[in-house]
Amino acid sequence: MALADYDSAVGHSFGLEVDSVVIKQITEVSGLKLEQDVIEYKSNTADGKFVIRKAPGAPKAGEVTLSRGLTGDNSFEKWIKDCRFGKMGDARKGGAIIVYDYEGNALKRYKLTNAWAKSLEISSLKAGDTSVLTEKLVITYEALEVE
Repeated sequence: MALADYDSAVGHSFGLEVDSVVIKQITEVSGLKLEQDVIEYKSNTADGKFVIRKAPGAPKAGEVTLSRGLTGDNSFEKWIKDCRFGKMGDARKGGAIIVYDYEGNALKRYKLTNAWAKSLEISSLKAGDTSVLTEKLVITYEALEVE
């Protein structure tokens, strides 16, 4: 591989797109995972040997965690509030996690289907602390596709 092939992995940033609104201040994304069930079945070969065979099953739903510095934007709070009060018609959304290169161009999109906010955690509040306050949003989804 040429050195230029590694350039896309340097200086990346992330965004969350929900309802055509992009939040670009995401500092960390964890838990992006494509996974499916495994189906095991037992059989015998033509010569009578016992074997366990495995086949791909249904895709699994998952969860992804997003972190960002605390801002005046209340979109995370509004989304979790809709979920907490059972407004799932409003809370279930289609969206995407977008990975940007160092120039701000989209490299990859991880499309989330029927995603909703499961939890929102604010970092520890400490008097006199100089670290950045963060909020961590956990999103659960029914399907994940790479675009």
